[in-house]
Amino acid sequence: MSLDLLNTKGTPPEKQILTWREMVRAPISKLDVDAFTRIRVILMNGIEMEALTFSHACARMNRELQPHLALIRRAEQHQATAVNWLLPSDQSPIETTIAYEQVAVEITAAVGRREPDPYLQQVYKFGLLEDFDHLYRYTALLDRLEGKDSNNILQSYTDIHPGRPTVDEHRHPLDDLRNPYDKRNATAVTKMNALTIMAAEQQTHNYYMNIGPLFSDPIARQLYAEIASVEEQHVTQYESIIDPTETWMEKWLMHEANEAYNYWSCVETESDPKVKALWERFLDYELGQLQVVSELFKKYENRDPAEVLGTKVPEPIPYSPQRDYVRSILDEVSIRADGPNFVTQDREPQRSLDYRAALNADGNPSEAISEGYVWSPGGELARRAEKKPMMQHKLAVEKGAHV
Repeated sequence: MSLDLLNTKGTPPEKQILTWREMVRAPISKLDVDAFTRIRVILMNGIEMEALTFSHACARMNRELQPHLALIRRAEQHQATAVNWLLPSDQSPIETTIAYEQVAVEITAAVGRREPDPYLQQVYKFGLLEDFDHLYRYTALLDRLEGKDSNNILQSYTDIHPGRPTVDEHRHPLDDLRNPYDKRNATAVTKMNALTIMAAEQQTHNYYMNIGPLFSDPIARQLYAEIASVEEQHVTQYESIIDPTETWMEKWLMHEANEAYNYWSCVETESDPKVKALWERFLDYELGQLQVVSELFKKYENRDPAEVLGTKVPEPIPYSPQRDYVRSILDEVSIRADGPNFVTQDREPQRSLDYRAALNADGNPSEAISEGYVWSPGGELARRAEKKPMMQHKLAVEKGAHV
């Protein structure tokens, strides 16, 4: 179906009521559901949580907007609950982590390959190669702590392979800032790409900061601390590509439009009928919220929302494996950052080299957890099980020869 952001009325916010049972419904199945359904669930929770974060920040700076923000924010709080509570309880925290990194890889790749701005394309590639490596490090952690193969979550959609080594990702804060798009000539897809990936990375950072201290294994605790730090770097990177001269109303309008756009992308690609019905309902909610914000935008800025949103909605985000694209950019793992510019490894600024050396002075958890590790189907326990009868046979042969 097509999407008309500016003229579709949707459900008015005052009628967007969910009961507790509607919020807390039957979760998806950890192993039976398609991995891309789980990807949609995690991404849309991130989109909703970004909406809440922005709404609270905006309310603290704009007294007159507070009643309107409060009304819409409560609906989005309940939408976020309904979406996030779709995750199953039998999915361990590390398995959920694997799913989060799959979201980062697949969605950043899907966004990056269709980004029309060459500089921003490079920004997404740069971050993608780091998320790709995080997936590999957490795969080793899952295998070694729980004896599980991460491919049970990934379902062979996403490769398990090192990217830019996590140990090399720690940069001086000034080397995580990028050049922003210009709101006057940036396309709608550029603006929505930036908001989408920023929301996903912010959610990942928050999750790791909350879940990391719950582990008893010291290397696991350190690994979450290390990668949470990189995720904060990613949030810094992606928020810096958004034009800081956008007004509060412009940003609110873009948030609502991006939420509707992302739900529409889910509707267009979802394979699970029950989950698709939820996406359709929340798309209707977001369109209703967008109508309210559009009227506020006209009132307070005396401008047409089309000036910000454009008149043509981008094609939906493709929820499909991005393996070929990721493989095509793996030779860029040596690229480094010097302020907003991307440079060869030999030109990385000394401030980042010094910063990295200080952080890793007592060792590095991402290197420790993956030392000697190479992923194979079934994980290390499966490899040991395969080796056991071979060793028994070898011993029997040697014993017979000795006799």
